[in-house]
Amino acid sequence: MDLTTLIFAALAIFVLWKLRSVLGTRTGAEKPPLDPAARRQPPPTPSDSGNVVRLPGAANDRGAPPVERWKGVAEAGSPLAARLDEIGAVDPSFTGQQFLSGAKAAYEMIVTAFAAGDRQTLRPLLAADVFDSFEGEMAAREKAGEKVETTFVSIDKATIEDAQMRAGAAQVTVRFQSKLITATRDRDGKVVDGDPEKVMDVVDLWTFARNPKTRDPNWKLVATETVH
Repeated sequence: MDLTTLIFAALAIFVLWKLRSVLGTRTGAEKPPLDPAARRQPPPTPSDSGNVVRLPGAANDRGAPPVERWKGVAEAGSPLAARLDEIGAVDPSFTGQQFLSGAKAAYEMIVTAFAAGDRQTLRPLLAADVFDSFEGEMAAREKAGEKVETTFVSIDKATIEDAQMRAGAAQVTVRFQSKLITATRDRDGKVVDGDPEKVMDVVDLWTFARNPKTRDPNWKLVATETVH
């Protein structure tokens, strides 16, 4: 073997040794190559790990003891708690605090929409007879050329006063204590009612109703009363 052959043979051995040190050797325990077309397994859902995801409107308090179910809304063992239990038995998704949160939002929306004569907003929030009553007042106001200016300041307190199942529908009465600035002006801009500079304390008793057997989750205003 001449010198040239020995040199190339040495180079070949050196190259093979470097490849082996970089790439390693197969042991049989290697992971298979990634297949881009293979579907990834979805991560385990919360239920797989024993956890529960609480969703708005879901029956999160189903099975909870009354002292927890109506906490902050009605005293355990009280007549009001018993009546709320009647509603909860028919509609397990009903919870006191969640209802009050929605009722406060509806109260502000209805008050401001009525002042603005916004029938489109009012219609889905009111029972038919209540809407007709509101519509009559708004129409009379518009005919007289009057305009109501209302600034909603705050809801200081909202409490459930009564609850009952009546003719298959759940009815809940809420006492709202709020602060408003309201004034009515005639067509010439003169104030004929209220005071645009004065914050008024207002107390209202509003009753909301919903048929728990329907798919519609919305409560509608079925009765109003202003407490003087």
